[in-house]
Amino acid sequence: MVSVDDTALAVTDTGGPGIPVAYLNGQFATQGYWRRIIAELGPDYRHITYDERARGRKSKRSVDYSFEAAVRDVDAVLAARGVDRAVLVGWSYGAVVAAHWASRNPDRALGAVLVDGAFPYDWLDEAMEQRIRKLFRRMGWFLPLLRPTGLAPRMTATQQADSNIELGQLSRERELGPVLDNITVPTRYVVASGTSFGSRGDEQEQIRTSLDAVTARNPNIKASAKTASNHGAILKKDAPAIAEAVREVAALDREEALRTRPAD
Repeated sequence: MVSVDDTALAVTDTGGPGIPVAYLNGQFATQGYWRRIIAELGPDYRHITYDERARGRKSKRSVDYSFEAAVRDVDAVLAARGVDRAVLVGWSYGAVVAAHWASRNPDRALGAVLVDGAFPYDWLDEAMEQRIRKLFRRMGWFLPLLRPTGLAPRMTATQQADSNIELGQLSRERELGPVLDNITVPTRYVVASGTSFGSRGDEQEQIRTSLDAVTARNPNIKASAKTASNHGAILKKDAPAIAEAVREVAALDREEALRTRPAD
């Protein structure tokens, strides 16, 4: 358990001398979602996973579930495990956290892999905000039944809706675009297909089209793979593609280190 602010987070660290890889969960997901990617990469890497505030079975509640708290938690976990530099792998909400952290910490991020998230697109309007609030209100009756299993966060329906709406605000092109433009480390996207939870029709695919402008502006960012899986299944079904993106980013950092190393 890692203490941060008014809470504590459940952390798993495989240890060892390999390149540290820190995994940043989806908005209400848990560290267990990463097991297939970790198995694909194997013991050559040091894998660090954790459950965000009030997520999973052990991480504690907090008065602060904001996005900035999630970014601070990355620092807290890495500091507690004695890790100064790491590759960040984020899925969905975690991809936005990873993008911000990499943008703010170019000397500490070895690189980033953004899995079907961190697309700068204005998908939040008043109608969408009301749709989000209605969705979480409707789920409010059965979420408490899942909390003991760790499959649902120990957050109220309002807190979950507020977090999702904040994500929409942060994902607007004018907000997220400059963050991505500022990334100077190797960054790879692994992109899903089809829908995500709560989306309709081709909404999610429209959001993904914003990646083209991102890669055109910043040569450090590339699309590594477009998979057949949808947003919710990509970690389970396309672990090899995500693992390959991690290997590519790690290799690019090693090449850069060799290139800039002073001659003997």
